[in-house]
Amino acid sequence: MAMRSFEDLLVHELEDLYDAEHQLTQALPKMAQAATSTQVRKAFEQHLKETEQQIKRLEQVFDAMGHKAARKPCKAMQGLVAEANEVLQEEMEGTLRDAALIAAAQRVEHYEMAGYGTARTYAHLLGNHDAAQFLQQTLEEEELTDKKLSQIATKINEHAMGG
Repeated sequence: MAMRSFEDLLVHELEDLYDAEHQLTQALPKMAQAATSTQVRKAFEQHLKETEQQIKRLEQVFDAMGHKAARKPCKAMQGLVAEANEVLQEEMEGTLRDAALIAAAQRVEHYEMAGYGTARTYAHLLGNHDAAQFLQQTLEEEELTDKKLSQIATKINEHAMGG
C-alpha cells in the first residue's frame, strides 16, 4: 500500500497492530500452559481474553474509518513471539521459567503500548475521536496488564532467586 496521507499512515499502524494481536492470540495459550504459577497462568489467560476483545475493537476502528480490517505482517511481534518461544524451549523449571515468561510478556506489552499510543495520537490528530477513544481504551488495558505482570514478577523473581 502506498502511503500518500496521514490517514494512510494510521491505517498502516492499525494493520500492524491487528496482525500483532492475532499473533499474540496464538502465543498466549502456549505461554499460559508453560507457566508453573497459577497466578502467571491466569494472567496470561486473562490477557488472551482481553486480546480477543482488542481485535474486535480494532475491527471497529477500521470500520469507523471506512476501511476493511486487514493485517500487515508485524515483524516486531514475530520477533517477540520467537523470543517467547525460545523461553519455552529452554530447560527451566518453576519460578525461573515463570520469571522468564513474564519478561517476554512485558516486552510484548511495551511494544503494544508504543503502537497503540502512536495510533491513538494519529487518530486524534485526524479528528477521528471515536477511533482515538477505542485505541485509548486498549492502551489503558495494555498498561494495566503490564502493571499486573510487574506486581506478579515481584514475588516470582524473589522465589526464582531462591528467596
